[in-house]
Amino acid sequence: MALHVPKARGFAQMLQEGEKHFSGLEEAVYRNIQACKELAQTTQTAYGPNGMNKMVINHLKKLFVTNDAATTLRELEVQNLPSKMIVMASHMQEQEVGDGTNFVLVFAGTLLELAKELLRTGLSVSEVIEGYEIGCRKALEILPDLVCCSVKNLQDVDEVSSLLHTSVVSKQYGSEGFLAKCIAQAYVSIFPDSGHFNVDNIRVCKILGSGVYSWSVLHGMIFKKETEGDVTSVKDAKIVVYSCPFDGMITETKGTVSIKTAEELMKLSKGEENLMDVQVKAIADTGANVIVTGGKVADMALHYANKYNIMLVRLNSKWDLRRLCKTVGATALPRLTPPVLKEMGHRHSVYLSEVGDTQVVVFKHEKEDGVISIIVLRGSTDDLMDDIEQAIDDGVNTFKVLTRDRHLVPGGGATEIELAKQITSYGETCPGHEQYAVKKFAEAFEAILRALAENSGVKASEVISKLYAVHQEGNKNAGLDIEAEVPAVKDMLEAGVLDTYLGKYWAIKLATNAAITVLRVYQIIMAKPAGGPKPPSGKKDWDEDQND
Repeated sequence: MALHVPKARGFAQMLQEGEKHFSGLEEAVYRNIQACKELAQTTQTAYGPNGMNKMVINHLKKLFVTNDAATTLRELEVQNLPSKMIVMASHMQEQEVGDGTNFVLVFAGTLLELAKELLRTGLSVSEVIEGYEIGCRKALEILPDLVCCSVKNLQDVDEVSSLLHTSVVSKQYGSEGFLAKCIAQAYVSIFPDSGHFNVDNIRVCKILGSGVYSWSVLHGMIFKKETEGDVTSVKDAKIVVYSCPFDGMITETKGTVSIKTAEELMKLSKGEENLMDVQVKAIADTGANVIVTGGKVADMALHYANKYNIMLVRLNSKWDLRRLCKTVGATALPRLTPPVLKEMGHRHSVYLSEVGDTQVVVFKHEKEDGVISIIVLRGSTDDLMDDIEQAIDDGVNTFKVLTRDRHLVPGGGATEIELAKQITSYGETCPGHEQYAVKKFAEAFEAILRALAENSGVKASEVISKLYAVHQEGNKNAGLDIEAEVPAVKDMLEAGVLDTYLGKYWAIKLATNAAITVLRVYQIIMAKPAGGPKPPSGKKDWDEDQND
């Protein structure tokens, strides 16, 4: 007779076999804090211009060499539940601003680490949360006073490139000059008077070979494809786009044709040829001299396209078709019918070119009034070009933020130190136990500067003490000089190291909300994972019949 083992008393007796339950400070809160702290320390070494790269291999065995926190987290697929909350906050920062994801991770991880110290000294979770909320409100209240300048003219390439310098330098230190100018040229050329545009209007085409300084900006579209027919260049192009295959029409139902003699076979073939000839001639008669199709190209259709001197380009991606239609002003037709004038697009020239050893089709627009601009990147490796593309993406999003709010705050840790100084002073005036949490909230800002200093190879404590002394004298724009060999500070406004006001605002708000959400979790209940029985491990080919 089997011995009956009773279940543990309390909440555990209500759970099914295989389910897990954690509660209290030690089991739930401290474990959550430790997990988020480990995640923050993972990305902290990649913070700033001198941040170290990480080599990440995703589930598809694709290799990424990058110091971008958003890319690292996207490919890591974090499974820990509390850490996922911090990751979600960084994703929200990426969607809202496009930059500052690592700031969110480092700041939220430091807030949780300092909260653990407060909890161990005897403060309750609610007191810590209330103190953090007070500190966050005060930080967002102080932030507008730290604005040092604003953008005057978003149509000026030189001014815009200087403003994009900070966001690009954190990804490509040493190459920020030409990259910022490249982004500024691309965006200013298509920037509308209304001030509203989509970041998708800047595209990047990566072509292997040459060097990173061999970049170029093209008004129009470029595809790494070859033309289908003999025509490789067209001036004053009138473009018709088809989302269907460039082939003869097929009946909806299957039919059987009985052929008894060779003459009947010739008549059938001749009839198909005449039908295709009529269709292509009708398209050519509208004035169209470039056809772009989203499906296969039949040999017979290709023959008649060459006969009527029509350039033929095939694009497999429906997204490429949509972008091309948006660029040239065409309408994608679902059937092979002659287009009307308003359904056709126009470009100054469409031609086949060779960049390095790669064949490309270029839809070029001479005037700078296009909708989409292409940045052609060159590089020695795919990883290098992927990293530069991420830097361009950050610069593009920074430009988008500047169209919403043109205010700028000093970078290089200047804003963080000033916030820490003022919030610490404010915490002294707060009554109750919440003042300790407010002071710790101010101390968390030092972690951003500490990460910058350590990654730059200087003593963080020495830099922080120098910055506090300078800010105490009234210089709010003083920040870390990462180019100095010894711990030094300089004026960030004069150096041109500036961050967007909205980027800082959302980073502080999202990181604080994420940390508070993790602290509120006092109980974790995990259901038994779903799934069938596991296959036997002893037999390798257990599902195959074995012949004795």
